[in-house]
Amino acid sequence: MGNSTLMGSPTPNLGILLRLLHQQWTQAIDTALDEAGFVDIRPSHSNVLAFTPSSGIQVSELSKLSKTRKQSITQAVEELEKLGYVERRPDPRDKRGRLVFLTVRGQAVQPTAMAAGKRIQQNWESVAGKETIDGLTSTLQLILERLPRGE
Repeated sequence: MGNSTLMGSPTPNLGILLRLLHQQWTQAIDTALDEAGFVDIRPSHSNVLAFTPSSGIQVSELSKLSKTRKQSITQAVEELEKLGYVERRPDPRDKRGRLVFLTVRGQAVQPTAMAAGKRIQQNWESVAGKETIDGLTSTLQLILERLPRGE
């Protein structure tokens, strides 16, 4: 990938670039988690671990925040519950609802993942420059804020 073309095209497809960078980011986080002893966490679990506040959250709200299908979130919560990273408790505001909470083990994942993410960003800044990465971050955030859900 050292040349200016990607997959034979003089103008790389934005989706492919985003996917490749996402894969690189995810692999680096996975490696850091494995090295810290969290060998049973998969990338799909990040949709739960990253968006669960200490006050707990319903699966439907996790789905909205992570922009992930409810069925996928439910499956990840079930897996993480079996692994001891989350627990579900009754929602005091909704008799039918249940809230997802991180266990002590689940809370221990976040500092490792955050530190790995910071290292990746610093690496990208060393490659492209801090201003470029800051601009990219701002642009991606702007797009996410302005696009309707589902687009």
